Amino acid sequence: MGNIVAIVGRPNVGKSTFFNRLIQRREAIVDSVSGVTRDRHYGKSEWNGKNFSLIDTGGYVLGSDDVFESEIDKQVELAIDEADAIIFMVDVEAGITGMDEDVANLLRKQKKPVLLVVNKVDNSKRLENAVEFYNLGLGNYFPIASTNGSGTGELLDKLVEILPEVEYEEETELPRFAVVGRPNAGKSSFINALIGEDRYIVTDVAGTTRDSIDTKYNRFGFEFNLVDTAGIRRKSKVKEDLEFYSVMRSVRAIENCDVCLIVLDATRGFDGQVQNIFWLAQRNRKGIVILVNKWDLVDKETNTLKEYEQKIRREIEPFTDVPMVFISVLNKQRIFKAIETAVEVFKNRSKKIKTSELNDVMLPIIESYPPPAWKGKYVKIKFCMQLPTPQPQFAFFCNLPQYVREPYKRYLENKLREEFDFTGVPISVYFRKK
Repeated sequence: MGNIVAIVGRPNVGKSTFFNRLIQRREAIVDSVSGVTRDRHYGKSEWNGKNFSLIDTGGYVLGSDDVFESEIDKQVELAIDEADAIIFMVDVEAGITGMDEDVANLLRKQKKPVLLVVNKVDNSKRLENAVEFYNLGLGNYFPIASTNGSGTGELLDKLVEILPEVEYEEETELPRFAVVGRPNAGKSSFINALIGEDRYIVTDVAGTTRDSIDTKYNRFGFEFNLVDTAGIRRKSKVKEDLEFYSVMRSVRAIENCDVCLIVLDATRGFDGQVQNIFWLAQRNRKGIVILVNKWDLVDKETNTLKEYEQKIRREIEPFTDVPMVFISVLNKQRIFKAIETAVEVFKNRSKKIKTSELNDVMLPIIESYPPPAWKGKYVKIKFCMQLPTPQPQFAFFCNLPQYVREPYKRYLENKLREEFDFTGVPISVYFRKK
């Protein structure tokens, strides 16, 4: 579990540029998944050995500036609820605006650490002008220029210093399943169908997160912890359809689980928001099971199960080795199958393969199809092993790791999946020098 940092502020102050800078600076990038830039508003970053998730709230506001007036308050309240620290960004060119004052009023009332960041300070005149931001009553500010990165170092030093220490709870052997998805896809009903009556609940342990409760279940002969985010919703504060809201909620649950059960509404399909949640889980290297709910409402003439499944697989390339279960929570159809599948994915994710066995299987495969030569250089892979990490990662040792291209990496990943069954689990393949 890492900390969550939210960047708030009105439009066009440079939140996204700053966000991209933190995510993409070479040392700040924690994972760059090939071809996955679909969700540009959530990323993981690291500074001085401390990991945190970064959320750019600006990416979630639709509509014009006047709509924004009401939205920004909601977002700031949400960030206050969900994040561990808040970066409040203002723009030195514009000076203090009414909207900035509104945000500052909300932020002053709460206990979370807030860093006031004055952007676009790229000359000494502007540095002088920045002084007026003391009037927001948020104490010291950090002058930065997110286009060239000046000032971001001091800001990050301060940020990691104020982030709360993350308590790592003792690892339980039980799998932790998180039920995620967009509002009204049937998450709560799925959980209720799963639990049946209350007597299946063994214990209620409040998780380390402020909100998602870890509940230990024993049902269908399986024991597991459920990281449930569905039941916790402050109706008064947030309109259901705020996309940012479900993403914030999901971030917490996903970081805190082993396997994500992504519930989607069959009548709405695998839309943008569900995709965001999918890539979030994939980037966090969690096990994934896709549950297509309300399958009973889909017109079967036009949509066969096979076609529907293929359509989703095309959306999630290149990571298509993900189990899909078509369920109907209402009719209690295939609920057991959903949990059974999640347990299998959990086992796949915690699978450890003996080094000798791995080499016996993989080396002949590599020999029959070695990496293609690159610039006249031949790559020789001598040895491979699984790394001692919580999720499957493999290192292949060779003479010229820098010459192994992406397609070959994927080829090896697919072979590992075929030979050892890693269905539902993102795996990482590294090439290292012997």
